[in-house]
Amino acid sequence: MAGIEKGSGAWVAGSDKPERTAVRIGYMPLADCAPVVMASVLGFDEKYGVKFELSRELSWTGMRDRLVGGDLDAAHVLVGLLYGLQMGIGTRARRMAVLMNLNRNGQGITLSRALTARAHDAAALARLVRAGELRPTFGHTFPTGNHAMFLYYWLAAAGIDPLEDCKVVTVPPVQMAAGLAAGHMDGFCVGEPWGQRAVRDGVGALAVSSEEIWPDHPGKALGTSADFAASHPNTCRAMIAALLDTARWLDASRTSREAAAEVLASPAYVNAGRELLQVCLAGRAGSRTCSRTGSGGWRGLNGLRFFDDGEASFPWLSDGMWFLTQQRRWGLLRADPAYAAIAREVNRIDLYRDAAAMAGVAVPDSPMRRSTLLDGRVWDGRDPASFAASLRRAA
Repeated sequence: MAGIEKGSGAWVAGSDKPERTAVRIGYMPLADCAPVVMASVLGFDEKYGVKFELSRELSWTGMRDRLVGGDLDAAHVLVGLLYGLQMGIGTRARRMAVLMNLNRNGQGITLSRALTARAHDAAALARLVRAGELRPTFGHTFPTGNHAMFLYYWLAAAGIDPLEDCKVVTVPPVQMAAGLAAGHMDGFCVGEPWGQRAVRDGVGALAVSSEEIWPDHPGKALGTSADFAASHPNTCRAMIAALLDTARWLDASRTSREAAAEVLASPAYVNAGRELLQVCLAGRAGSRTCSRTGSGGWRGLNGLRFFDDGEASFPWLSDGMWFLTQQRRWGLLRADPAYAAIAREVNRIDLYRDAAAMAGVAVPDSPMRRSTLLDGRVWDGRDPASFAASLRRAA
């Protein structure tokens, strides 16, 4: 893997020089931490005048506390976690910033082998629950996070109320497969490679990929506090530009994905098998769903993309608003928030736009996008209050 020429980016001095050279960035040991890790390994960060000092975190709660406490400048973090902080759900409200999305798709819901033998899909699971034969326990990674919201949406679409018909527990990603093997859970929603770890260990089976729930959904974001973004705007632009370059490299070829898998396998990063990570990042050889698809670049397992011609990186306002609608649906928000205004405050499209220009990445004409969800509903962000109101706790 060739390095990048230091200082060859858009700014290295003058008024646009990053306010801070060393940037402390937290990440979780997941396949989709590849952009922040590879930016550091390949020197994309130094190209723009910053150096990523990476910190491997063990739980989303711990990362949240270190981010809001100032021990981290930025993080590879759940979009839903950032919006939960912004809204003060379960903690004191803190103004946060989404600088960019780091990936699309790449998560999944895994069921235990024992449960799969009784219920091979959500409809069969719902029949067991309605008959009073089962009150399953499901794991997610953070109460306001992506995995909780995807899990709840999948269950509710099948007629299962996740808060009444199930027991839900919060489990760090790296502990999911072991928890399933020990019988502590009947299923979980998590980012890879931990779902595939359960499958390969023979204790779990993939029930549904996250892209089936919400095609091309945001995965993790580059998040920071609003105060850091305000006081270090050039540093934020440099981080975004470096990660855009890295995302473009990751989606360019299977070779890039395999190289990233080899790096991430190290105990210093994800600490999982190289072959396991290679499947998650590059897909299985010959798979129709894991390949280079037109101009969009390479797709990994469960549709994992990092760049997709910049579409995967853009901080869409409608994405942030979707998480607010789900937090409202499940009673985490007592009233409808000012959906659009909050998304405009949190998602720093202004900083992203500047950085994209430096990295030569196109920016969408509109900050809103349209998606058809698992249950056939169309989400486009136009009327979020009505959308939230139309969602019952169970279909």
